[in-house]
Amino acid sequence: MRARPIHYLLISPAQLLLVVTIFVPSLWVGWLSLHEASFGTEARYVGFANYAKLAADPYFWRAFLNTVVIVNVIVYAELLLGLGIALLFAGGLPFPRLMLAIVLAPYAISEVVVVIMWKTMFEPQVGVMQLLLGALGIPGLEWAVNPLHGLTLIVLLAVWHHLPFTFLLLYAALLGVPKELHEAAKVDGAGAWRAFLHVTLPSIMPAILVALLFRYVFAFRLFSEPWLLTQGGPARMTEVMAVYLYKAAFRYHELGLAAATGWAMLLLSLAISIPYLRAVQRRMFADAT
Repeated sequence: MRARPIHYLLISPAQLLLVVTIFVPSLWVGWLSLHEASFGTEARYVGFANYAKLAADPYFWRAFLNTVVIVNVIVYAELLLGLGIALLFAGGLPFPRLMLAIVLAPYAISEVVVVIMWKTMFEPQVGVMQLLLGALGIPGLEWAVNPLHGLTLIVLLAVWHHLPFTFLLLYAALLGVPKELHEAAKVDGAGAWRAFLHVTLPSIMPAILVALLFRYVFAFRLFSEPWLLTQGGPARMTEVMAVYLYKAAFRYHELGLAAATGWAMLLLSLAISIPYLRAVQRRMFADAT
């Protein structure tokens, strides 16, 4: 089907909205990243000095490393847990509506409320989870003073809150797998594990790739959890790139540096998402081409 002028006209409102809300602001941020600017002062062109400052800043590289590690742990933990829960639902569970409501409940809660809940549960002295861990003989999470514990709590919190999104995508994909394929695999003598590897997994692979792509993009913008939980402390050891950007802009008033950080986050997100986009295109649109 060949594109005609009317086709471009029909999609022009959506394209115009993308240009106004994404493309133009991105160009402005790119322009700002080449300037030294602050509140109430005139922007002064400095070329790539802001990017050089980022490259020389150890706090930026720590935030970069924290972001990469946290995002990968969050995304793949959500994928494994979401797939496992989706398989349980697809196999049949008692009280399926109630169980589905329980699984989806975290996604209906505001991020701010979620962080307050988890901070209360893991309060070092009186938190119910800390007391439970102590009763089991397990050391509690000293997330306020131990950077590793702080990052661990951020990961647990983010996985719990966003797991329903991954679960829904994978569960819908599992429901769409034709039963005839499983019946044919059983006739051929395939056990449950081999049927999963050779029938179920290839059938839901497009949904897995889409889930990975969306969660990578969203997870790189992780801000509320680390900011509300630790604000990057102690000693900026739990900062992620979004927190680094926020501090550069609104605490240190270095708007050019913050803009350069935003472009660094964009490029990093693109570097990770492009392979997944290509994989999705190959798997979902190969037949059409």
